[in-house]
Amino acid sequence: MVSDKKHIQQLASLLLKKGITDIVISPGSRNAPMINTFTGMPGFRCRNIVDERSAAYFALGLSLAKQCPVAIVCTSGTAALNYTPAVAEAFYQNIPLIILTADRPEYWIDQAESQCIRQDGIYKNFTKKGVSLPLGESEKELWFAARQINECLNLAVSDTPAPVHINIPLEEPLHRLVQEDLPEVKEIEQAEIQTQITENELCQLSETINQSQKILILAGQLNPNPILENMLAGFVVKTGAVVLLEHLSNLSDPRFCENIDILMASIHDDSEDFQPDLLITFGGQYVSKPLKQFLRKNKPAQHWHLSLGGEHVDTYKALTKVIKTDATNFFVALSERVQLINHNFLKRWKSKEIWVNQLRDEFVKSIEFSDLKAFGLIGQKIPVNTVVHLGNSSPVRYALIHNRVENVMYFSNRGTAGIDGCLSTAVGFASESDKLNTIILGDLSFFYDSNALWNKYIGANLRIIVINNGGGNIFGMIKGPSDSPAFAEHFFTENTRKAEVLAKAFGLDYFKAENEVELAQALDEFYSPTQKQAALLEVFTDAEVNVRVFRELFKQVKG
Repeated sequence: MVSDKKHIQQLASLLLKKGITDIVISPGSRNAPMINTFTGMPGFRCRNIVDERSAAYFALGLSLAKQCPVAIVCTSGTAALNYTPAVAEAFYQNIPLIILTADRPEYWIDQAESQCIRQDGIYKNFTKKGVSLPLGESEKELWFAARQINECLNLAVSDTPAPVHINIPLEEPLHRLVQEDLPEVKEIEQAEIQTQITENELCQLSETINQSQKILILAGQLNPNPILENMLAGFVVKTGAVVLLEHLSNLSDPRFCENIDILMASIHDDSEDFQPDLLITFGGQYVSKPLKQFLRKNKPAQHWHLSLGGEHVDTYKALTKVIKTDATNFFVALSERVQLINHNFLKRWKSKEIWVNQLRDEFVKSIEFSDLKAFGLIGQKIPVNTVVHLGNSSPVRYALIHNRVENVMYFSNRGTAGIDGCLSTAVGFASESDKLNTIILGDLSFFYDSNALWNKYIGANLRIIVINNGGGNIFGMIKGPSDSPAFAEHFFTENTRKAEVLAKAFGLDYFKAENEVELAQALDEFYSPTQKQAALLEVFTDAEVNVRVFRELFKQVKG
């Protein structure tokens, strides 16, 4: 049984043709034709999540896990607005969310009709395309609707994936069903074309590389890509280029340099020795603020940004060339053209990295129990061949101070870096993953997004670690907020609640730790093969100790 609404039938038909079968539905009345049609067809896999904000983040995580588009469906009014944070995150991470919002007919907009707002174009800043389907079902209107749907779905899965929005005005009756097959709707196919760098451009690029003595490569947030990693490692061997990465780059070759924040903090008077001639960037955003500050002050002579979409990302105020290709194709094309270059630049960076890591390890051994020590212990216990999701604010930064865990995939909502949907994203990812998934987040982030646990898709493979330091501890670490008279109440925002009650309410096994010994013991149980259901570990630390330890580490690194 499907809805009698012809354009809803068209939508379902085209989604199936394009292989988009995962639907995350939030309940409502105006979206009933979509609910009835998607749940009435065997080709779709529908999930139900009440909270639209959480549902959209869940879908984002699901899309990341499956590496394919996911559709989200909601009713009219503020339900659609609640999607916005996740839509923005998906936009800046290039994740193809298909946003399907039910709406009132246009003639009821601003006419005191219930649950009715101006929905057309509400995500225009964060989608590649937004359309509002025609209300009628004449031949011309159905042709127009099919064309609009085709265009949106094609754009969502293009070389540069992105969210798209299809707004659907619907008239009553909304629950009329018919027993018939979906209509045969013309699919507008999209040809796949690989962008190749021209021979002339390759010659110019390789000439510049061969003349550069100090090449710095920044790998931003990426999905795991073994081919890229191999090509990049080969490029380093030939050119002596320095590859700086964070855990979210999902690259791990020992010839690359990581732990960027403390590494950059150690570079000061001799900064010219670390200033690149040529900077090559690709991937998503970088977390490290010290890195950005260093490169804005010590600009390279040339900065090339690799981007299939041709975006002019001038983070370091030094951009000289945008190369419309992906990183894998770039390094494959140039691997045979570059010559052996002096490796002094790479040796200088690696020597500094070794020194900084040794200092950090000795420092962490000596300090009292704190966030910094806890993250070190957690990193030692995380099982290999698993997935780690890092919450925003201080958790992602603490994790990046320590070495990445080998054979672990890292994810984080760094597109917009908000704390609001970290848990929901991890839950969505874990629901479709065959690996153990750990999400590490702060107490405020956990309570903010606790509705992530209010669904039936919490699997036994989910592990939640809440670092409960009693508030927004990051504001005590950075200059400005920590000196403000309003710090305690309006920046730090003291939290006295514990996660235990929520964990038990949602059926999670609960563990806690208040010191190093308890944490080591709890982690052994938390990650034990005998732990057969989802679990939450709450780690309690002292905010003042955390700030003191954090500042002392960077003081020692800076010398």
